[in-house]
Amino acid sequence: MQGSKDGAGRGSNRLFDDFARLMTDAAGAAQGVKREAETVFKAQVERLIRDMDIASREEVDVLRDLVSALRSQNDALAARVSVLEGRQGAQDTPPAPATPV
Repeated sequence: MQGSKDGAGRGSNRLFDDFARLMTDAAGAAQGVKREAETVFKAQVERLIRDMDIASREEVDVLRDLVSALRSQNDALAARVSVLEGRQGAQDTPPAPATPV
């Protein structure tokens, strides 16, 4: 009787081994499908963004630096204009009339 148990046990183990191998293969196939879906999705999003003509991160950084530099120059020029207008205003005012003594 023990011989029949061993035979049945080996058949059962073989069935479980086959089932485990099948599940491992299925998990590997599912991961492959997932990677493929992610790749296709990423490619579609990149194409959509490229078609929309959206600025890249690098382009935005360059523009931000340029705007900052231009803002600084504008502030400096505004200060110079204020000084020059102050000088012009001082020169344009008529001298005070002389008071008789």
